[in-house]
Amino acid sequence: MVAITGDLVDGPVSKLGHHITPLGDLKSKHGTFFVTGNHEYYSGVLSWIRELEKHGIRVLLNENKILEHGKASLTLAGVTDLKAGTILEEHKTDPYRAMKGGEKTDYKILLAHQPNSVFEGAEAGFDLQLSGHTHGGQYFPGNLLIYLAQKFVAGLHKHKDTWIYVSRGTGYWGPPIRLGAPSEISVIQLKKNS
Repeated sequence: MVAITGDLVDGPVSKLGHHITPLGDLKSKHGTFFVTGNHEYYSGVLSWIRELEKHGIRVLLNENKILEHGKASLTLAGVTDLKAGTILEEHKTDPYRAMKGGEKTDYKILLAHQPNSVFEGAEAGFDLQLSGHTHGGQYFPGNLLIYLAQKFVAGLHKHKDTWIYVSRGTGYWGPPIRLGAPSEISVIQLKKNS
């Protein structure tokens, strides 16, 4: 499956919609999934959700999809951005609602734009959270200051019983530079314990 953890855009569909067209060509056995980041909410989130769905991308808004692979089952859930409820009340992030109906699968993954979602995600019972948002700190002094807002900035970490992987992503915010936080597209392979 392909997972996109938000902040794909920083502008309206009318100006940037054509840039996401290639995402419709992504091939994956289980599909392409997306969760909203804070910048989608600054840029007309409802229009962006429609645009992504038009290209065959499944947007998870506090909901899940059960995936079957061989004899294993997996809950793939997604939550809205942590601050989404301040812009659209009905989009308030809710990992418990996202888990509903997926509690009995072999493994539970939460897609959440902001790493700080892991605190509630762990309580809701997720085994792994995939996040972005931080750009790995992007450049000095952001690479130091980011820790004032986010506990996990890049790479693999553990909070209670939940693993969290924070991707540095491929883009940037503000000046188009990255120093000490190279872009990445992460490939994660899950293996069943024997």
